[in-house]
Amino acid sequence: MITRAAKMLLLAGIALFYTLVVFNNTTDFDSNYQLVRHVLMMDTTFPGNNGMWRAMSAPGFQLVFYISIIAWEFVTCILLWFGVVKLGRALRQPAAAFNAAKRIPILALTLSLLMWLVAFLAVGGEWFLMWQSHMWNGQEAAFRMFAVVGIAMLILLQPETEGQP
Repeated sequence: MITRAAKMLLLAGIALFYTLVVFNNTTDFDSNYQLVRHVLMMDTTFPGNNGMWRAMSAPGFQLVFYISIIAWEFVTCILLWFGVVKLGRALRQPAAAFNAAKRIPILALTLSLLMWLVAFLAVGGEWFLMWQSHMWNGQEAAFRMFAVVGIAMLILLQPETEGQP
């Protein structure tokens, strides 16, 4: 029971994080939009780098990119909270029922991992060379979140057995 509660609480912690991220990105839209805008424009990468042809300076594209990130975070957030409820309802059920309740949380955590890996580390970090920027480099934060979510996912994936503490 303690192990199951720990899994549910870790998921709730990540759901809370996403709730705050979506709240911040919608109530203070411009702050993180500036990060996305500068990363896509590549205006703070190394001068004269040969990757500048990749830069996207069209404000419409930048806005769509940022809104798609917020939408991705929102869907992940909803699925995380739905997963917390599913795990909560299965907390005292047999092991098979609790294992079955992990489907939505696993989907939510996978969406989260993909966001940090694809949108921030691969696309932002490598395609738009975010790693070259001292001012607009979100790679450390993205890696930190990838690691936190990945660890929670590994814990959640541990199968339940009857008689577990």
